Amino acid sequence: MNMVDFSINEHDQKVLDEVDRMKAVIDEKYTRYYDIHEEEIAPDVLPEAKDWVHLPKMQMERMGQPGVTKPATYSMMSSIENCLGTGVLGLNQRMGGLGNAALMAQGTKEQQEKWGGQLLAMAITEPSCGSDSKAIETTAHLDGDEWVLNGEKIFVTDGIRAKGMVVWATLDKSKGRGAIKSFIVMKGTPGFDLAKKEHKLGIRCSDTAAFVLKDCRIPRSDLLGGKEAIAEKQGGDFKGLMATFNMTRPGVGAGGTGMIKHAAKIVIAELKKEGVEVDWEQGPAKRSALQDKLIDLEAQIESSALTVYRASWLADTGKPNNLESSIAKAKGGDVSRYGGQLAVELLGTVGITEDHLAEKDWRDARITDIYEGTGEINHLIIARALLSYGSADLM
Repeated sequence: MNMVDFSINEHDQKVLDEVDRMKAVIDEKYTRYYDIHEEEIAPDVLPEAKDWVHLPKMQMERMGQPGVTKPATYSMMSSIENCLGTGVLGLNQRMGGLGNAALMAQGTKEQQEKWGGQLLAMAITEPSCGSDSKAIETTAHLDGDEWVLNGEKIFVTDGIRAKGMVVWATLDKSKGRGAIKSFIVMKGTPGFDLAKKEHKLGIRCSDTAAFVLKDCRIPRSDLLGGKEAIAEKQGGDFKGLMATFNMTRPGVGAGGTGMIKHAAKIVIAELKKEGVEVDWEQGPAKRSALQDKLIDLEAQIESSALTVYRASWLADTGKPNNLESSIAKAKGGDVSRYGGQLAVELLGTVGITEDHLAEKDWRDARITDIYEGTGEINHLIIARALLSYGSADLM
């Protein structure tokens, strides 16, 4: 019987410690710069990468260690413990995007071999369609041996840096979600044009873009998964596409939680300089209001982390995690809003200045409650799962 186990071995801890040191170097030299200069795109590989060539080897070696933490859970631990999330720079910006997750979940073996080594973004959101993915209006119709796509996509994460997109489109609007398919569209394809690069409140180190598809033709074989039939029941490919979020949503929750944990570290360090620390031996009656808020902040971070670890552990053990993924995403969003504001509040007036990265963490983490399904949408998913309701029951 598999038991829940979130402990890590000595080697894993060494890797996490090394990533932490790496992030400190990046924060000191690059993070604020690219936050302020959003119009610039950070290089694919930072110069300091040469000083950390041992890190990928350490990460590979961990798989042969006894008591190794399983891949999904370890990835979430790294996001939280090393305070990694969307908008946080790494040594290598070529890591897979959301489109790569869809490719690995739904693509054929041939498609995975063809595009697996390239950064792929995910293009779902439209001007009139956000969290309700089944309301997509971008169309795709077959013309001979080519698909012809028409529509608009906005808020595409990694839209500038990515080499291509996984574009969601409908084959027949009257057929609902069963007609929604995803297509691989690479940069440079005629009819696939960049409309603009977004300027945002947060995650400015991560580029976000809008695209227009106008009579964009792609090969018939570029339909992700290759299944052309429109499903009459059970949602067809749409259900499989949505299953991609069962792993990415915990990742979003982990990223937001990690950013708030980073802000909390700044708060704790700054308050310690002023002689304010939490005495865990004292009861509530003997603690100051400030100390109580620090305890509350830490409790929120820990509870959010546990929801993420639970969802990823289920994925690692091959168990369904649709409910738990939405819980992790919803809790991560709550912590990102509440925890970010509390961290800035605890720092006082310097909290809203650029003297510290806490205000950036607050701005960056705010997106956690919005993208990949808003908090409201994920609460609906949770309610449906717990109460065994259909979508019509919660309208």
